[in-house]
Amino acid sequence: MANWAHMVMAAIAWSMKARCALLLPVSLYWAKADEEQRRRLLAMEFKTFLRAFIEIPCQIVLGARQVRWRVLAWNPPGSGVFFRLLDAL
Repeated sequence: MANWAHMVMAAIAWSMKARCALLLPVSLYWAKADEEQRRRLLAMEFKTFLRAFIEIPCQIVLGARQVRWRVLAWNPPGSGVFFRLLDAL
C-alpha cells in the first residue's frame, strides 16, 4: 500500500507541474518569451520545480484579521514566472 500511495502522490505532483505550465498566461506583446517560459516550465524536472515553486521560504504574519505571506530571501531564475502564475490563479 505504501508504494501505491507514493506513486499516486508523485502522479498528482507531476500533474500539478504540468497544469501550472499550461495555466501560465501568454500576453500578445511578449508571446514569444511567454511561450518559451511555458515550454521551459513544462520540460522542467520535478526536483527543480519543487525547489523553485514549492519550497519557498515564507514568514506568515497574522494580524488585523488578515494572513500575510512574506517571501524571504528568494530569487531563483524562475521567480518572475512564479508571480505571473500566481496572478493568473
